[in-house]
Amino acid sequence: MKRVLTLLLFISAFFVIGTQNSQAQCKGFAKNVCKLELVPFTHDGNYHAAVLTEGEEAELYKTFYSGQDYRIAVCGSDNLPEIEFSVMDAAQNVLYTNKDHDFAKTWDFKLQASQQLKIVVKVPSRGDKSKDPESGCVAIMFGFKVK
Repeated sequence: MKRVLTLLLFISAFFVIGTQNSQAQCKGFAKNVCKLELVPFTHDGNYHAAVLTEGEEAELYKTFYSGQDYRIAVCGSDNLPEIEFSVMDAAQNVLYTNKDHDFAKTWDFKLQASQQLKIVVKVPSRGDKSKDPESGCVAIMFGFKVK
């Protein structure tokens, strides 16, 4: 029984360390690669990055303030297909989707009223059933213009 518990503890520790390592790598990817997409906007100081697999999506909610110029930048690891992202308001109205803009990595905008928006990122599936789906880092970065 003690041997089984030791083995379970070891396996659990292995997965926790592996997850933390991949998250640290994704944060580095966000800092070193995706942050460059914000220029000439000023980075807001937050790094939003996660490991996603083809076919997965993630959501992020963020408050934006009226009258401020913003840029959203979304990028993914080179091994992933082009990342889709869309921005929706509280009523689920789509304000922007990069599918309509040749999968652009950035969107610049200014809101007339302060509001919380939902950003949805999706790693499309390539549809090749003979291969295992690819996984990689996906980052969402936010910038604003200093007046």
